[in-house]
Amino acid sequence: MGNIQSSIEKINGDFKKKDIISLDQFTPTDLSILFNATDKMKKIAINAIPSSLLAGKIVTLLFYEPSSRTFGSFAAAIKQLGGQTVEIQDPQHFSSVSKGETFEDTIRVFEAYCDAIVMRHPQIGSAQDAAEAAFFVPIINAGDGIGEHPTQALLDLYTIYEKFNRLDNLTGVIGGDMLNGRTVKALIKGLSLYKDITLYLLSPDELKLSRQDFSNFQKRGINLIEINSEKDIPKNADFWYWTRVQKERFPSINDYEKVKNKFIVTKDLVNNYAGKNTIIMHPLPRVGEIDESVDKDPRAVYLRTQIRNGMYIRMALLALILEKA
Repeated sequence: MGNIQSSIEKINGDFKKKDIISLDQFTPTDLSILFNATDKMKKIAINAIPSSLLAGKIVTLLFYEPSSRTFGSFAAAIKQLGGQTVEIQDPQHFSSVSKGETFEDTIRVFEAYCDAIVMRHPQIGSAQDAAEAAFFVPIINAGDGIGEHPTQALLDLYTIYEKFNRLDNLTGVIGGDMLNGRTVKALIKGLSLYKDITLYLLSPDELKLSRQDFSNFQKRGINLIEINSEKDIPKNADFWYWTRVQKERFPSINDYEKVKNKFIVTKDLVNNYAGKNTIIMHPLPRVGEIDESVDKDPRAVYLRTQIRNGMYIRMALLALILEKA
């Protein structure tokens, strides 16, 4: 919250009224606290246990970019715990933003109605700007351009942890758009908190991590290996994490068409290169980069545990931030 606490304040074991802007705020201890709370939320949701953890709490969902999964997941998470939502989509066209209201004023208006704001915005750094503008309520970053998507990374980390009971000593393959993929950057940042992590980054040359991002991640001690052929995928990977090539980030449709779906997860690719315990993940939406024939493979978790974990992790995060967990 701006003017009260730093928008990049570390969690340090205490989530109470903290802005959630970046994975940089977290330590392994913080993730352990969050995962323990997530286990409890999972039981509430799976068993349809009536909950009043967020009774009396109102959360504004302020989405400047299209979203279905993240928007719906947050809305469901809040309602699972007895809270209420104020839902604002496309405010630049359907709110006072269209009349010229400043970004800062929009944040301060909506915080007057609620206890927290979940925001998605196309500009990198916008979540931090919102946190600095807000006087009273915490801001949760639901994606800021090609910056970060911390709650997606948290659910991804939880999905991996749930399978292997650890987040160290892992080998992963990340395929698709490294350059524009905010989910990729947040996941790498989260995994860099742990030891003995090796990630193979499979992408077209045009979509490699920026050299600055690559250097910064390596300085965190994570082992990154860039590859440009499916033949270089290691057969001992613990997880595959595929992403779509993001059409909306390209200046022209021709540039997009050149690189879209260059690497597609097929049944044959899985059978030839995935291990028997490899899990196949995707932040969704997919647009052809994973063949539907893979969906029935028990190793494919993107439409099973991974997507459900999104609601559980957001339930836990909101409960911890709003002092109810």
